[in-house]
Amino acid sequence: MLSTIVACSNKVEDIDELLAEGLDAKVEKGYNIRIIYSDSAQIKLVVNAPVMERYVDYSNSKDVFPKGILLEFMGDDQKINSWLKAESAISEARTQKITAKGNVVFYNEKNEKLETPELIFDQKDRIVYTDKLVRITQAEKGDTTYGFGFKANQEFTRFEIVKKVQGKINVSDFVNKF
Repeated sequence: MLSTIVACSNKVEDIDELLAEGLDAKVEKGYNIRIIYSDSAQIKLVVNAPVMERYVDYSNSKDVFPKGILLEFMGDDQKINSWLKAESAISEARTQKITAKGNVVFYNEKNEKLETPELIFDQKDRIVYTDKLVRITQAEKGDTTYGFGFKANQEFTRFEIVKKVQGKINVSDFVNKF
């Protein structure tokens, strides 16, 4: 019995083109990413990004967001209570930290806003911090505070500036208390 299979396709060229790009099996790439983190069936964090590169390494896998990131932090009521935007970010599995860089803006539902060049979110301890310059704007109070170093809970309801604090504070808050 004689059989002949004939196929005509450009698929070989497509495969050759992909191989020529130097694909790395340890790197996965995705577009229009949405990752949902939960604890005990409660959503705690939603990650949105236009591009994500996952570097698979046994000792320290990491997700890189080279084109920006938006983190939405959820409260116990399952409503978004704080947000973080940045030009890029790296999430390391081993340390459970997300380091956001480039025009980082972190704000909460009270319209309080933090601006800094770098901010680290510790997923395990549920805190955000940096040792870089920060500017905090509290629009409702009319306050703007500057300093170096910052630490807050992920809801951004309690925070502290570590050193060299200066700013503009609305005096009516103090006058009304006396």
